[in-house]
Amino acid sequence: MEMIGFLILFPLIIAGLLVVIRKTKPRNIIVCVGSAAIAIASIALVVMNIGTTGTYFTFQSDIVNYACLGISVLIGIVVICFGVKYKNIPALVLAIVQLAGSLVYEFYFAHDLMCYKALYIDSLSLIMALIIGIIGTGICVYSIGYMHDFYFGIHHPDTEQPDRRPTFFALMFVFLSAMYGIIFFNNLIWLFTAWEVTTLCSFLLIGFTKTDEAIANSFRQIIMNLVGGIAFLGALYYLAINFQCIDFTDFIVFGTVAPALVVLPLTCFSLAGITKAAQMPFHTWLLGAMVAPTPTSALLHSSTMVKAGVFLLVKLSPIFAVSLVPSVMVVLVGGLTFALCSFMAISQSNAKRVLAYSTIANLGLITACAGVGTPEAVWAAILLIIFHAVAKSLLFLCVGTAEHHIGAFGPPERLTGTRNIEDMDLLFERMPRLARFMMLGIMCMFVAPFGMLIAKWATLVSFVETGNVALIVLLAFGSAATFMFWAKWLGKLSGIAGEPQNVELTVHKSEWVALLLMAGLVCVTCVLLPVMSSGLVVPYIQTAFHYGGQDISDGNLWIAAICAVLVILMLFAGLGRSSKQKKVGVYLSGASADNAARTFRGSLSAPVEATSRNLYLDGIFGEARIAPVGSGACIVIMVAAIGWAASVLPSML
Repeated sequence: MEMIGFLILFPLIIAGLLVVIRKTKPRNIIVCVGSAAIAIASIALVVMNIGTTGTYFTFQSDIVNYACLGISVLIGIVVICFGVKYKNIPALVLAIVQLAGSLVYEFYFAHDLMCYKALYIDSLSLIMALIIGIIGTGICVYSIGYMHDFYFGIHHPDTEQPDRRPTFFALMFVFLSAMYGIIFFNNLIWLFTAWEVTTLCSFLLIGFTKTDEAIANSFRQIIMNLVGGIAFLGALYYLAINFQCIDFTDFIVFGTVAPALVVLPLTCFSLAGITKAAQMPFHTWLLGAMVAPTPTSALLHSSTMVKAGVFLLVKLSPIFAVSLVPSVMVVLVGGLTFALCSFMAISQSNAKRVLAYSTIANLGLITACAGVGTPEAVWAAILLIIFHAVAKSLLFLCVGTAEHHIGAFGPPERLTGTRNIEDMDLLFERMPRLARFMMLGIMCMFVAPFGMLIAKWATLVSFVETGNVALIVLLAFGSAATFMFWAKWLGKLSGIAGEPQNVELTVHKSEWVALLLMAGLVCVTCVLLPVMSSGLVVPYIQTAFHYGGQDISDGNLWIAAICAVLVILMLFAGLGRSSKQKKVGVYLSGASADNAARTFRGSLSAPVEATSRNLYLDGIFGEARIAPVGSGACIVIMVAAIGWAASVLPSML
């Protein structure tokens, strides 16, 4: 229990120090030391509890109860103040509703409710602790160099704006603390508080730059997640009034025994998870988060915020297995989100938006697996969570580094900075190490024998076993779209570029440390896939469903791991070696004019630059065409599910 308390409270102490200390060097030291301590503590916790079937800790504290009340009130006041300042009526109304609801719940219901097993650890919590503790802190370390360039680099020459890096780093560590609370709290009131802290931190980080676009997108996020927060609060009201229950695990056990009695709170919890996981129609808040600094995007996508949503849905999966309507809602919303967002990713050339749509799509697949609720589907869902976290964190950091060191045109001292995939031509020569890291992340997302494809195969098998034809079709078409947009990106890394110049020398050491860490995590997770399955994933499945289930044998997992090692060795075999290949002229519909600049003699002997461009098919897969259809369908599904749950409620009580 002491280790759990450390992981929840220590990031808050670090955040407090970062707010007070304004000098750069001491702040960087605190970030590095604090991140290392959190990562080591997370690993130690996993080592000490690996294979656990669930450990509960009796803990009661009025101080924590009053702190949760105070935090809930503070969150409401902060959002109300911002709503008044920027005249955002929807955010203001929703914040008032949630604040009033929280106060009524605390003073009229919560004081009579007890949760003796307030803290718990199971294998899923341990997996999430590793993701938060290693990936989350790695992103914090990466932020040291990135935020320096953000304020003082060549791409952001406006040094007159105040240096708000202390606030940025403090919010990052508060985020980590809240995430640890979500995965370790068994008390639903405490869990709800941590849930809303992540919402507020995300709001502040998305709007960090204070541009009009950033402010608009931050309010979109807070509005959508307040809807989920109110749904979560509604579930708490139902459980308090009818069952006097605030114990999360007791709710899950009771739900599996008497699913008809928990249809409404289950649907409300599911809605909260869907909003936090950015499923359609709530996906736009995560797309809007791309305006934030890249470390924010990486944190939201890989180790926090959206992972909280799918964590809640996976925890609820045993009830989905025996509760038809909420299960259908979660399965259809997740399946449609996976397929449609995969198609919309094809039309994107902005690297961060491609990653965003890929994240939303994969979260949709995890959501669908959780909704299916079979042990095999949940096994696949947890593997998807693991591999998506490590691969996507690496890719976001790679894009952030590329953004600050390559440009649409010009020499290194005059680069404009770009996130456009079309400007990543020949990155293998311009940034050879970074290109290999980026390729590793991309391959992990869709190429055999890396983990994501293994997990998708397990997902397909679990869908076949349940006889869900609709899900099989959605998975097939969505996976085909996935192959297309990742393959286009890979092609640009080895494409053509005039006067390729290595610009890696200006990358900060802190960025390289974080990139090496994330790349190492990708390699380790792929190689140790069988160990993770038997030591962490299967024990959770056995605890949740009382029997284990996986569609791929450990022997086949070991074969995949060996193949992954061979691919990784080939990818990094020539890293750091100078290229001494013989340069020869090129003939591109005309004799070469300047081989280094990739120009040739065109018509009338005029020099023409050789270029290449991907096909994006905006007219077919554009957001304007697909998003309204998908969002409309998901809204209908959710309204129907909530309406049905509410209509049958009187007959059940």
